[in-house]
Amino acid sequence: MIEGRAMGAMGANCYLYACPETKKAVIIDPGADGNQIYRWVLEKGVKVDYILITHGHVDHIGAVDELRELLGNVLVGIHTGDAGMLTDGKKNLSSYFGPGLIQKKADILLQDGQELIIGNQRLKVISTPGHSPGGVCFLCTEGLFSGDTLFAGSIGRTDFPGGSLDQLLAGVKQKLLVLPEETRVFPGHGEETSIGEEKRDNPFLG
Repeated sequence: MIEGRAMGAMGANCYLYACPETKKAVIIDPGADGNQIYRWVLEKGVKVDYILITHGHVDHIGAVDELRELLGNVLVGIHTGDAGMLTDGKKNLSSYFGPGLIQKKADILLQDGQELIIGNQRLKVISTPGHSPGGVCFLCTEGLFSGDTLFAGSIGRTDFPGGSLDQLLAGVKQKLLVLPEETRVFPGHGEETSIGEEKRDNPFLG
């Protein structure tokens, strides 16, 4: 089961992914509205084991600590390259908009190729730096959570500190576009797409 909802002023997509048999679940990119996400979890009757972050920008991490408190025994995972963004308002860009968001350190430092077990399901970490130094995507049987690496008809911006257009394009072409064309893509902003659609129609990938 995958459900996504846009959260906060920047409309970042937060996803709830659950194993249908065991009701074990993961929250991906809780950017804001922690109470609302918590009510969503209760409504679905699932047990969240992990909060996983595709990258460390403020609009994707804003509700992490709030959910840690509300959910209790949950592990937070972010790639090594973006780990410092949780604890530094300048690095996560929040200091440019206000007092700066500081969250606790992650419990798990994710690595490329690592697999996390969610009930009877597996979630694979795919490292795709470029939008941020430690940007990742998460692959499961139902599709790809692409964060701000790949969007419907676009790619992530690379003008933030630590960004690299060359890195981003290399990761997309070498690691994402090789997936089956029918693979559903759940991006960090905007509408769902597929690998096939982006191979054919994305103007940045021609």
